Amino acid sequence: MQAPPYTSLTFDRRTTLMGGAALLLPGCLSHARTILPETTSIGELRALEQNADGRLGAYVLDPVRGTAFGWRENERFTHASSFKMSLAAMLLAKADAGQIDLRETLHWTKEDMLSVSPVTTVNLGKGLSVQELARAALVTSDNTAANVLMRRFGGPSQLTAFWRSIGDKSSRLDRYEPELNVTPPGTDLDTSTPAAMAATTAAIVHGTILTADSRAMLRAWMAEVKTGQDRIRSGFPTNWISGDKTGTGIGKTKHIYVDLAFGGPAGRSPLIVTAYFEPARLAEPMARDAVAVLATVGRIAAASLSDT
Repeated sequence: MQAPPYTSLTFDRRTTLMGGAALLLPGCLSHARTILPETTSIGELRALEQNADGRLGAYVLDPVRGTAFGWRENERFTHASSFKMSLAAMLLAKADAGQIDLRETLHWTKEDMLSVSPVTTVNLGKGLSVQELARAALVTSDNTAANVLMRRFGGPSQLTAFWRSIGDKSSRLDRYEPELNVTPPGTDLDTSTPAAMAATTAAIVHGTILTADSRAMLRAWMAEVKTGQDRIRSGFPTNWISGDKTGTGIGKTKHIYVDLAFGGPAGRSPLIVTAYFEPARLAEPMARDAVAVLATVGRIAAASLSDT
């Protein structure tokens, strides 16, 4: 059984209004209303990009108020490892529909091993269940786990098909780890837009794409992610309930830092915040200034909620 689609929303570069946001998540939003444009927040995102010296794409979606704002939200950016959130969601959705068994044990060889594979490294030869591999891919960004899962369940094209099935007409995955971390110039390989991925994240976190149990499991995994604690989530108030999935692509001529997050006070449906930053100045292995840009996006998002 295919999950019900949500309505895909398309915005201009400086989107500020979402009067139709109630259509985004069937059964989850009610009495959505249009409010005044978030001009201050948009200006802050624009200034952040100018001061940071790079290209910033960001989108903040509030499912309670039915509002959103962003900067370069319809421009394309590389997923890097952030696709692993959707990969885990796809597998949970397939399990909910009775199409796969999360208890199935998968194996891999030494030749399959990639860098940044902490869970699969210690379980080489033993194997892990689909559920354990999905958790490893999301929580620890285990690259080998992601490839093993994709090879078992139809490859990158199946994740693209999943996005289309839930209404995301922009996101695409074309290759495996580690090639997918760098988009070749002149192509859209392995990319999405901040607005499209915010809508997808909202549908997964808030909507009916997953059953309540699977949704709770995915959100719990996202809350366990350690690599995002200095990105968007570090800009949220410390008492907020939050989770995220990060991505980092370090190419020879372009680097990208990504974070897809949810966060909000207890008892309130959280904000969805997506951020992609490509610094003009490249630094390895990790540019603290670039990571700090994503944290500032989190602060801008949180301030937009506290101002209402």
